[in-house]
Amino acid sequence: MTCTKTTIIEKISEEIEQSPSEAKDTIEHLLEIMKSTLASGEDVMISGFGKFQVNEKAPRKGRNPATDEEMMLRKRRVVTFKCAGILRDKLNDELN
Repeated sequence: MTCTKTTIIEKISEEIEQSPSEAKDTIEHLLEIMKSTLASGEDVMISGFGKFQVNEKAPRKGRNPATDEEMMLRKRRVVTFKCAGILRDKLNDELN
């Protein structure tokens, strides 16, 4: 099952006895801070969880699979995530 933003809001609301609307506002503010930070090209690192990093992709040749036509794909920025060692250990402890 996928953990959605709604699920996270419900869990925060229950665990710290915050109203669902307050929990939603908190999550929305957190996500806006993360989005604006990443959009400015800065990384977001959350200790014990991981690092969201902005990487630049160079322009490259591509192909339209429907028409088999070659095209140039423009340069772009992508976000990658690298989990922290603590999170990686927790994920792998669940397997043992």
